[in-house]
Amino acid sequence: MKKLIKGVLALLALLAFPVFAAVNINTATQSELEGVRGLGPAKAKAIIEYRESNGSFKSVDELDNVKGFGKASIEKLKEELSVGPEKAKK
Repeated sequence: MKKLIKGVLALLALLAFPVFAAVNINTATQSELEGVRGLGPAKAKAIIEYRESNGSFKSVDELDNVKGFGKASIEKLKEELSVGPEKAKK
């Protein structure tokens, strides 16, 4: 019985802390980008405008080309952002 209770508690602990998934800067919406600590409305909009004008990001480091981003801010955001294939358009 104790093993069952420990197992249930372990499962509940995992559910309470969901696995973190990085935000894909190639597919994220304005609000998804704003949900990242360190990205406000202006930076989120700048990311979207950049990708609409220049296509998908090849790496997070490419944010260095976006107005408002420098190497220091990119380093802070690297763990929370990702790049990947774009979602299929409907």
